Amino acid sequence: MPKPVIAERLPAVLELEAGTYWWCVCGLSKSQPFCDGSHKQEGAFSPLKLELAESKRVALCQCKHTGNQPYCDGSHSRLD
Repeated sequence: MPKPVIAERLPAVLELEAGTYWWCVCGLSKSQPFCDGSHKQEGAFSPLKLELAESKRVALCQCKHTGNQPYCDGSHSRLD
């Protein structure tokens, strides 16, 4: 399986409303950290559904190497 593209080396810290979001897994989206369908070019990735029951502040991974998708776990600090 191909590795995702590193979109950014820092998380996107956002205040999100309750609802459904699609987190970009491939790193190709121009709407980071959310999916814009760019993964269809690569074919090996699918976006991750994120459902929030209430509004909250989140830190979404943009390096795409987190072990806690879609949330940042600090993996960006260990990338080459």
